[in-house]
Amino acid sequence: MSVYDSYFLMKEGDVAAYVTAKVPDFFKSPQLLKVKEIGDGNLNYVFRVVNENDGCSLIVKQAGPALRISAEMRVSTSRNRLESEILLLQEKYAGGLVPRVYQYDTVMCACMMEDLSDYQLMRYALMEHRVFPSFAEDITDYMVNTLLNTTDIVMDHKAKKELVRRFINPELCEITEDLVYTEPYNDVKGRNLVLSENLEFVKNELYGDKNLCLEAAKLKFEFMNNAQALLHGDLHTGSIFVKEKALGGERLTRVFDPEFAFYGPMGYDIGNVIANLFFAWHNGNAAEQRDFCEWALLSAVSVIDLFKQKFLDVFSRNVTDVMAMPNGFAGYYLAAVISDAAACTGLELIRRTVGMAKVKDITEIPDRKKRVIAERVNILCAKDCILNRSSFKSGQDFAAALLGASSRV
Repeated sequence: MSVYDSYFLMKEGDVAAYVTAKVPDFFKSPQLLKVKEIGDGNLNYVFRVVNENDGCSLIVKQAGPALRISAEMRVSTSRNRLESEILLLQEKYAGGLVPRVYQYDTVMCACMMEDLSDYQLMRYALMEHRVFPSFAEDITDYMVNTLLNTTDIVMDHKAKKELVRRFINPELCEITEDLVYTEPYNDVKGRNLVLSENLEFVKNELYGDKNLCLEAAKLKFEFMNNAQALLHGDLHTGSIFVKEKALGGERLTRVFDPEFAFYGPMGYDIGNVIANLFFAWHNGNAAEQRDFCEWALLSAVSVIDLFKQKFLDVFSRNVTDVMAMPNGFAGYYLAAVISDAAACTGLELIRRTVGMAKVKDITEIPDRKKRVIAERVNILCAKDCILNRSSFKSGQDFAAALLGASSRV
């Protein structure tokens, strides 16, 4: 009987033997393997395995039975199966923009995949105020192709419904429903984390704004019931790798970590990208890095405008449903997506400001007064995005919301 016939949570010392047993031909000299745990997320344990002789490497990602930030929040260890299958599907639609999967182990709930250690986590790169001119182009290629190609616009309806069933993800969706769509507006579970200087501001602008809470409620039930496209579900700068120079024509952006993936409204992924560019803008603004701030804001504008342009192109080439073909339908459909993207930008801005899962772009602003201001700007910008979402048409509308909120604080 193999030691890997039943699940256990691996430590660094277990991983070399595990890899040797599961992919015996991957490394030429398995006795020279070095293992390091590199995970810094909330859900998984991530190990980098390197052959010290030739540099050959891979990543082992294992699902734990509880969130690393809260042992009380239990989650299914089978979620890595979803992630592995989704990465394979995304490679089909957006080749070169996701890591390659080598193997998934259903017993140990572990995935072995391409090592992208020559890339840098985008959040940390942006906190160094580095710019990535190809990012908007890459991320819109990824989003348009993984989102639109998994909708009823393109797919056979029965095949799409089978994917909806296959990728149902109730436990991680519940986390999103709680942390993004519920608790930031009422602190119903007492888990929100708010700076003392902003307590009254949050009470007045969030908890006490009945209209905002109503709109958030509408958006929550839209999120739960609109099986529009196969989402990444957690598409922030901590789920994106970047590099500055390409080798052999490779893409400079790689998206990973789709464990929150499920079928939902595609604006959720788009809004997450925009909000995280806004967080980067705040970090650069606090450090008075004007050129970086200009790039971050222009990138947000480009993400929206390039998404729209590419969406219409892919729509026209790939549409299969005869009822989606009349003139005007593509524009109608896209307008609803952009409106939802605006709302989801606001949801992400608010939840990362007052909720339990923060972003370092904001929390590591060294000047506390500047952090207080950044958080207030986030909330005001978010309210504009949510309450006036139907008026958002272009990338410039998103930039105007951020700059307008900044001018009011």
